[in-house]
Amino acid sequence: MELKNLTGISEFLLLGLSEDPKLQNLLFGLFLCIYLITVAGNLLITLVINSDPHLHTPMYFFLSNLSLADTGFISTTVPKMLVNTQTQIKSITYAGCLTQVSFFYLFGGLDCMFLSVMAYDRFVAICHPLHYTAIMNSRLCGLLVLISICIGLLDSLMHTLMVTQLTFCADVKIPSFFCDPLYLLNLACSDTSKNTILVYFITVVFGGVPASGILFSYTRISSSILRLASSDGKYKAFSTCGSHLTVVCLFYGTGIGVYISSSVSSCTKYGSVASMMCAVFTPMLNPFIYSLRNKDIKRASWRFLSGRT
Repeated sequence: MELKNLTGISEFLLLGLSEDPKLQNLLFGLFLCIYLITVAGNLLITLVINSDPHLHTPMYFFLSNLSLADTGFISTTVPKMLVNTQTQIKSITYAGCLTQVSFFYLFGGLDCMFLSVMAYDRFVAICHPLHYTAIMNSRLCGLLVLISICIGLLDSLMHTLMVTQLTFCADVKIPSFFCDPLYLLNLACSDTSKNTILVYFITVVFGGVPASGILFSYTRISSSILRLASSDGKYKAFSTCGSHLTVVCLFYGTGIGVYISSSVSSCTKYGSVASMMCAVFTPMLNPFIYSLRNKDIKRASWRFLSGRT
């Protein structure tokens, strides 16, 4: 399907988190630091996992892919926000807006799928430990990543095509720091009831199905752990899932907050905060959650940074 601008609108205005000129330098410095920390942390985890043979396992393979997706996720929105804040130019072109929508949902979908795949990995490791090596072989791991990428691309394509079908009027001020279809729906002049239903249907399919898989995996994991006789065994099993569960709750919690806040058009500030938590703080916190709670990552990071083999 050919992408068309149905309205003649050449650009949108991103209002950002605040229109107060006094806060612009503060916001620029804060988000620049957050962006650099996020990119450095996620790339460090990826390099550490790829350079350390002890971490060449399915769990860390999926973690390295999640870190790359997080790097792309935050790079979709924050650099443009930094440029707009520094130059005091809030505009973004129609093509740039479509590009943001496309990559935002691509990397968001990848995050969602990788978290689901990691839950499946933990399910096999705890519920079927004797068959773990045979089941989670390199071929299956590569196939799961390829399927995740295809689903992320499909999710991105559907959201982008939905935006291209919207008709906009003169008022094209987006009360956020990036182009989000949830806000674009409120700006459209035409009837958006079908588009709204489509957006929530896509969300249920591409977000709800992986979430159901995660819930099913952890239901089986909890049942298996509770049957263990040793308290040390229970603690070790729970500790291997703690970091992943924390990231899952953070990702889905902020994502649900975005959709709830966007459904109430009067709560634009709350929607911007929820979007910021989902698109900015979640990718930043993931490296800290995994590195601080994981002894293997901490030891491998120390060896990597100190230059030891």
